[in-house]
Amino acid sequence: MNKEKIIKAGKIASEVKEYAKSIIKKDMPLLEIAEKIEAKIIELGGKPAFPTNLSINEIAAHFTPSYNDETLASGLLKIDLGVHVDGWLSDTAFSLDLENNQENQKLIEASEKALENAIKISKKNISTSEVGKTIQETIESYEFAPIINLSGHSMEEYELHSGITIPNIDDKKQIFLQEGLYAIEPFATFGNGKVHDGKPSGIYMIIDTKNPRSQIAREVLDFVSEEYQTLPFCSRWIIKKLGTKALFGLKQLENNGNLHHFPQLIETSHSKVAQTENTILIEKDNAIVTTE
Repeated sequence: MNKEKIIKAGKIASEVKEYAKSIIKKDMPLLEIAEKIEAKIIELGGKPAFPTNLSINEIAAHFTPSYNDETLASGLLKIDLGVHVDGWLSDTAFSLDLENNQENQKLIEASEKALENAIKISKKNISTSEVGKTIQETIESYEFAPIINLSGHSMEEYELHSGITIPNIDDKKQIFLQEGLYAIEPFATFGNGKVHDGKPSGIYMIIDTKNPRSQIAREVLDFVSEEYQTLPFCSRWIIKKLGTKALFGLKQLENNGNLHHFPQLIETSHSKVAQTENTILIEKDNAIVTTE
């Protein structure tokens, strides 16, 4: 692990998070928010680790604006952003109440407190279920529900989800945190506490580099393989580089089995969701929050 690059990625994410909080206002186009966040990441010496997620109300995750999106910021907005420095990652999220709503504010507080309590106990050799139990108990103390089928995750170089999940409930599994990089991300809702797949998000990841037939599909595949490797990317980024013809290439790559297309994740009872997330680096004797 490259600690120096991990710390740098976390510091950039932390600065960008504060920048995002200072610029986001109700009715601001989501496209403008995403582009400003991603430009700021690059300005500070990092690269986006994945497309900025800007998910409103019951959309829990995986909404990023398309190249011609006209959606405006509203309601309970979750801002999930990631930074990498040569593949070494940070992942962080916060929620904003854009309608001066007490319930939104309470949901946000529940997810923030759950994260704070989870990080306090996170260290080498603690079980992931113990972390999940802390998240669950904190959120339930606010009389909300954690989302049981979303979770935090371990991360490695160029690998956003590298195998270990950190649940938002006590799942009773005997898996223990070791030295390494982890994202912890409680989601709180007053709904059923589950998400299901919604519309396609325009967020993709390469899963196979086999050769596609068409020239535009090959062009897209060559570009994303080199530029993003195994990290998620979005159609908006590809159109910026290759024009709208790239949409055909993406569709062909999806049909050819080259790409995984992430769906939007929707709370099953269409209830609002709040999310808070930080990245921690667990070392032998301590844990560093890299994105604070």
